Amino acid sequence: MSAPDLTATLVACQSPDPALRTAAESALSNAERNNLAEFFVALANELASEGKDVTVRQLAGLHFKNLLVAKDDALQVEKHDKWKAIAPEVRSVIKSTILGAIRSPVAVARHTAAQASSEIATVELPYKEWPEFLSVMMENVTGGGIDDGIKISSLECLGFTCERIALTMGASPDTPEISPEVTDLMLTTIVDGIRSDRPDPIRFAAARALGNSLSFTRKNMENPAERDMILKTICDATQSADSGVRAAAYECIIQIAFQYYDKLQAYMQTLFQLTFATIRNDEEKVALQAIEFWSTLAEEEMELNDVAAELAEAGQTPPPESACVGYVNAALEHLVPLLTETLTKQDEEVELDDDQWNLSMSGATCLQLVANTVEDAIVPRIMPFVQQNIQSENWRYREAATMAFSSILEGPSDEAIGPYVNQSIPFLLAALSDTNDLVKDTTAWTIGRICDLHVRSIPEDIFPTLVNGLAGKLLNETPRVSSQACFGIHNLAAAFQNDSAAATSGTNALSPYMANLLQTLLQVVDRNDASESNLCIAAFEAISVLIQNAAPDVKYVLLQLLPVIIGRLAQSFDMPALTNEDKEQREGVQGLLCGLIQVLSVKVTKEELLPYCDAIMTNFLQVLQTKNSTCHEEALSASSAIANILEGDFVKYMGAMQPFLISGLRNFEAYQVCTVAVGLVGDISRAIEGAMKPYCDEIMSALVEALQNSALHRSVKPPVLSCFGDIALAITSEYEPYLQVSLMMLLQAAQTRAPDDDDDLIDYVNMLREGILEAYTGIIQGLKDGNRTDLLLPYVDAILSFLEMLASDRKNDYDNEVLGKAVGLVGDIASSFGVHIKEQIRQPYVMELLKEGHATGDPTIVETCDWASNVVQQILTAF
Repeated sequence: MSAPDLTATLVACQSPDPALRTAAESALSNAERNNLAEFFVALANELASEGKDVTVRQLAGLHFKNLLVAKDDALQVEKHDKWKAIAPEVRSVIKSTILGAIRSPVAVARHTAAQASSEIATVELPYKEWPEFLSVMMENVTGGGIDDGIKISSLECLGFTCERIALTMGASPDTPEISPEVTDLMLTTIVDGIRSDRPDPIRFAAARALGNSLSFTRKNMENPAERDMILKTICDATQSADSGVRAAAYECIIQIAFQYYDKLQAYMQTLFQLTFATIRNDEEKVALQAIEFWSTLAEEEMELNDVAAELAEAGQTPPPESACVGYVNAALEHLVPLLTETLTKQDEEVELDDDQWNLSMSGATCLQLVANTVEDAIVPRIMPFVQQNIQSENWRYREAATMAFSSILEGPSDEAIGPYVNQSIPFLLAALSDTNDLVKDTTAWTIGRICDLHVRSIPEDIFPTLVNGLAGKLLNETPRVSSQACFGIHNLAAAFQNDSAAATSGTNALSPYMANLLQTLLQVVDRNDASESNLCIAAFEAISVLIQNAAPDVKYVLLQLLPVIIGRLAQSFDMPALTNEDKEQREGVQGLLCGLIQVLSVKVTKEELLPYCDAIMTNFLQVLQTKNSTCHEEALSASSAIANILEGDFVKYMGAMQPFLISGLRNFEAYQVCTVAVGLVGDISRAIEGAMKPYCDEIMSALVEALQNSALHRSVKPPVLSCFGDIALAITSEYEPYLQVSLMMLLQAAQTRAPDDDDDLIDYVNMLREGILEAYTGIIQGLKDGNRTDLLLPYVDAILSFLEMLASDRKNDYDNEVLGKAVGLVGDIASSFGVHIKEQIRQPYVMELLKEGHATGDPTIVETCDWASNVVQQILTAF
């Protein structure tokens, strides 16, 4: 593409005319495909051309950058590989041109060139290529007579480079680490820029770059002299006259606390003094960073304490570099008053619904983290402030005291905080009627947290007042306060989740209020302002939890509610939707109503549900005609519940459901929908059994497509494999047409391994193995029920090889899920094939699996092992 053509094409990309814009974008794509190296050269020249319009230069630079950037890891690696495939001499010309543009007299061009250069450096520096990059950056920053703007752009470039290298290292594990020589040069250049004699804009750019570089400076931080120099430079920058520099310096300190906790001890006294003075006296944006330092410190110490506790259970102690020093606990006497002071600095001008971060919010978050770190030690430090101010005449102190109390509800033991919770309820209930909205909002939230964390500390005689107090705030308060009241009711109801007494007595403490609460919450949904502050969703969620934890004596209320919810879902299709927002709101409500029908159906009998099923399924099918994936997820999930209850009677809906089921199975982009659809196939298979056969060709085809689709989220694949077993169990010998393809898929999946150091991939492989084991079990049992186990004989050795591999290669199977299913499969194989597999079943790994299963002590696994051992023994002793 010639220079004039490229200029015109870049300009056309910004055209308001869609046709021109599309044609221009197509032209750029063609240039990229036809000759990538030439296209890079043209874009670099366009960016570096001083006579060009600045907008065109910027567009060229950004397009250059985007040719090397991708959000997807695989695509990122592919783009980097394409760059590396360009001839070195051509790359050298491109790099020289881009690097020269950083010295442009035009600020926008310099900044864009810095971004483009950083992307090239991200590809090449790990491989020790492009040595000119760092030498030019150092000359630009440290050299005399260089314009300040060039120094700033060069420091920005180094910052961008560090940030991008940190991000892309994860995309390709094979990428080498940055060499110490490279990090030394980067650090030297950046630290020079942050010196106290530099102008503030340069110091700011250098401080930002330093924060990004800290991921690569482990070697420098291990060296006491270099570490002292880095910390001194940063601490000096916290005293700059420029608030931007001060804030950026604290961002560096936060990074050091996060990445180098074990190196902080020598500097904590200084950091203590600096951060405390800043929190008290500095501008808000700087004070927020100083508070964030203590929040980060608390998080680090919380994690270190958790690790130490786990090691202690195993009779071990953490290594010295992983020990918690206890900085937060040591600072508690001075830190707590400072944080409670920030709580009183609420911003009156910020609307409650605005998520604008301010000092009081930051202080409350820090206090929560501190409470989780020091646990009981926080209680005597905070409670005097709470007791002194909870009824203050000044609303700021009332709200601050309530927030402080709420912030320490998690962390301390029930013994330490419980008595205060008990005493607080009357005060908090009275505060629900405070004259200040923020006080009411914080109070309702605090009650919700108490119901979540300390429901056992609520006195029985206050329970009615508490329920009625929250219910009284549902209809006439601001959406924010009413939403918090829903949150309280939700948590109160959730406390009865494992209430076994209700099954015996037939009632629980919620029963007297159930009808009124459900009716009132439905009125909340109908409020004109229900779309604000998440109120509608909060009300629906509260209704759902109330239904789930309703005692038997209010079943009549649920039976009255069921047709009301079905009616609301039917009426929702007539709701006007003039705008996209209206449409999204309507579909959101439809999804929530599907969820309510699901939880209601679980609470009633088949006979009670049957009269409503036609209306329910008609509505679900209509919901599935929308284009909203969340609605599909809810409708399919609710259909699973109906199938489980109706069992064989669900078959009447299969003809109408099948197209939507297949559509869900093929919805690879909205993988959550695909997952729910796979679960529904399993539930329907168990429900209608052999009647599933007419629908299996299409379903099996869609399942195989899902497994073959490389773009599908990997979490969907284990349930797909398991689903093979569900279908086989349902249709027994009729599974024969699908046997070969499904077994090939299972054998292929069985080859998946995970490296020892990748816990996420290990967990995924374990889920995959569970799916494989469930599939094998279902297929064997299904063919056994259909008297066609002979079909499996050619595959028995391969299945047993998988079991042999599991006996020697299991990682992180902490709950013994893989082991439990493996011993079950041993029993199924032995009972299905008998003496035909006598030689294979006598192998040592079989006994090893059974022995390990017995050793777990898990009653279910032990029972399975006993059964499998008996079956194996019968085969081995048979003549």
